[in-house]
Amino acid sequence: MDKKYGVYICTGCGIGEALDVKALCDVPDEEGIPVKTHPCFCGKEGVELLKKEAADGTNTMVIAACSRRVNFDIFKFDGCIVDRVNLREGVVWSHPRAEFPALTEEEKEDEDNFDRVQMMGEDYIRMGMARVEKVDLPEAYKLDEFTRKILVIGGGMTGLTAAIDAAKTGYDVTIVEKESYLGGYAAKVRRQIPMSEPYDGLLPPTIQSKIDEMEKYPGITVRTNTVVARIAGQPGDFTVTLKKPGEKIEFDVPFPLPDEMKVDENGKELDVDQLREKYLEYNEGRKDILSLDPDGEKFGAVILAAGWRPYRPEEGEFANLGFGSTPDVVTNAQFEEMAAKGPLVRPSDGNAAKSVVFIQSPGGDAGDADFDYAGAVTSLVALKQAKYVREDYEDGKAYIFYQHMRTPGLTEGFYKNIQQDPGIFMTKGEVIGVSKNGNDLVIEVQNTLLGEDVLVKADMVVLGTGMVPATADDPVINLAYRQGPGFRDIGLFNGYSDSNFICFPYETQRTGVYAAGAVRRSMTMEESVEDAAGAALKAIQCIESSNRGVAVHPRSGDMTFPDFFFQRCTQCKRCTEECPFGALDDDEKGTPKPNPTRCRRCGTCMGACPERIIGFADYNIDSIGSMVKSVQVPSEDDYTEPPMRILGLVCENDAYPALDIAGLKGLSYSADVRLIPVRCLGSVNVIWIKDALSQGMDGVFLLGCKHGDDYQCHFVKGSELAEIRMKKIGDALASLALEEERVAQFEVAIDEYDKLPKMINDFVDIIEGLGPNPFKGF
Repeated sequence: MDKKYGVYICTGCGIGEALDVKALCDVPDEEGIPVKTHPCFCGKEGVELLKKEAADGTNTMVIAACSRRVNFDIFKFDGCIVDRVNLREGVVWSHPRAEFPALTEEEKEDEDNFDRVQMMGEDYIRMGMARVEKVDLPEAYKLDEFTRKILVIGGGMTGLTAAIDAAKTGYDVTIVEKESYLGGYAAKVRRQIPMSEPYDGLLPPTIQSKIDEMEKYPGITVRTNTVVARIAGQPGDFTVTLKKPGEKIEFDVPFPLPDEMKVDENGKELDVDQLREKYLEYNEGRKDILSLDPDGEKFGAVILAAGWRPYRPEEGEFANLGFGSTPDVVTNAQFEEMAAKGPLVRPSDGNAAKSVVFIQSPGGDAGDADFDYAGAVTSLVALKQAKYVREDYEDGKAYIFYQHMRTPGLTEGFYKNIQQDPGIFMTKGEVIGVSKNGNDLVIEVQNTLLGEDVLVKADMVVLGTGMVPATADDPVINLAYRQGPGFRDIGLFNGYSDSNFICFPYETQRTGVYAAGAVRRSMTMEESVEDAAGAALKAIQCIESSNRGVAVHPRSGDMTFPDFFFQRCTQCKRCTEECPFGALDDDEKGTPKPNPTRCRRCGTCMGACPERIIGFADYNIDSIGSMVKSVQVPSEDDYTEPPMRILGLVCENDAYPALDIAGLKGLSYSADVRLIPVRCLGSVNVIWIKDALSQGMDGVFLLGCKHGDDYQCHFVKGSELAEIRMKKIGDALASLALEEERVAQFEVAIDEYDKLPKMINDFVDIIEGLGPNPFKGF
């Protein structure tokens, strides 16, 4: 597009009192760009002025006012590129000072009157002008084929609820269930934990009523005794191949082997089976990435509600508790199966099990830890199963020994009801061992709330083992993606599918696939029903977003998608391997094959590319690089003691909002810092850091989301990838004869705004200790 530029500087909210507005206006004036000021651009008069400018042909605007995180809907004009320069929170509010003095031109030129805050504001306007020159208006990517049909994997309580909720909104749904019946584990239980007020008693199973409700919707198709063989394509246009459990399906080989791999070491041609093995080896086990099944069914989104399986203790794992050596020591899942058949009896001899001990933590080396995959559900299940004992036998006794008793929300009422039962005894305690004494089991408990050790005789012992997500054993979704058929293990979630459990529940690492129920975490049926509704809404949102050509969370509504300059691609595969969402496949040469509706627009591929051939319409290597280069770096030619210039590349998800909050609170940091928001630290290309240092900036820091045990990077791996790249930049700094300490990375959560000033100022102190960049002035 032919760009007509305009710069608009707001003088409200203290900006006009704190900064020399005339000097700010001189910045675009020097470039021949018209500039206008107004005391309130977000007010009615200000908006009308901007609309008139747009109507008169100005299609590229730099609005210097408040943070781009506020009034974003007000400053949107059709057909216009708009850049928001943050003078309010980013300059004035975060760097409070006295009203700008009325200086003469001579006084302004005097280095003693040099104003760092004023320079900060002027630099940000230059940066905004540099950016709009290098970006374009995005155009939505539209699929050639599109479907709104939803696939639900799993026909249990979660899957049925998700299907019903989606059908209520008018979407066609197919339920795929690997068993020959619907209901999942809910069809096997004797009684249910309470799901509604007053939350004080057990319920009969409700799964049949859910199945009856599902049958009322003609838009729901049920496929039992069926599993997913493969899902190819992208949101809005998934191609799904279904099969019977155990059925073998071979997909076409998408591309041939190189000639040199068609023979063995002696030059002899390989037979068909050998070729297949070579092919799998060559393609890292990926035999079906690019080919599509012409007979596959089309779906727009997938809800993964595959459920869970009981934890299976390994041989000898709980030997101290008698498991494996004593038939009367069982898991809670085995106990539920027994209870569903009728009055409780001991497995060893069939006699009545009137005294049962429930162990909620394994003791021994595990200390106060619960069983693996356990949680609030296992606490509630113990309460429920203790009630079975009392229901079956008037003189029955149940004992619950726990380290953590979790009954969240209104289920506290159920806990209190169980407490009132005189036949149920509960205490915190560590079970040291379970031994056999004739027909009885003897349970030894230490460190109880009673302050003394306890010995209990019982007919049975029940271990509160947890709920293992189905995805821990099997990909289930079987994606035909470059990165494999399941979700990549990022080492934190024990097989659970949810990749961002705080900010974006239901989200998985694969766009268009939404997890619900026990594949996300251990859940009660009540929680699973609520979870199913959330996943159904997310699937619908994804379908409609894909149809409009815009991104889903967290950059909801973003119309951009990565563009590749393939002529310079070296087929290094870094973009395909590092993409957190499997948005890129590749061909036989390793050239990336984009799937735009899989993309979440994080820019990790852009940060990974050593050739810098990947970019977005409004966010690319050149746009950020130009902002970096537009910052004026004072040198000794201009000042006796030039101030430092430090660049901060700041993640827009947690770090940038935290900086805005710091500004709102009047918390100040060094005015020598220049901040550039980035989509994710994963999108940071090291060339930006090299450019900053080579032009004389004294230091560079990256500020982004935390990563680790409670990983919450909005784009899964961005902060971690950036940290890896920063470690590798040391060689580049050494080649420039610069200290490694000039580049650093910091982590912050959105609510840690109060820590930011010290974090930034401490880095500035380090840089000042190192002294000026030797490239300054060149």
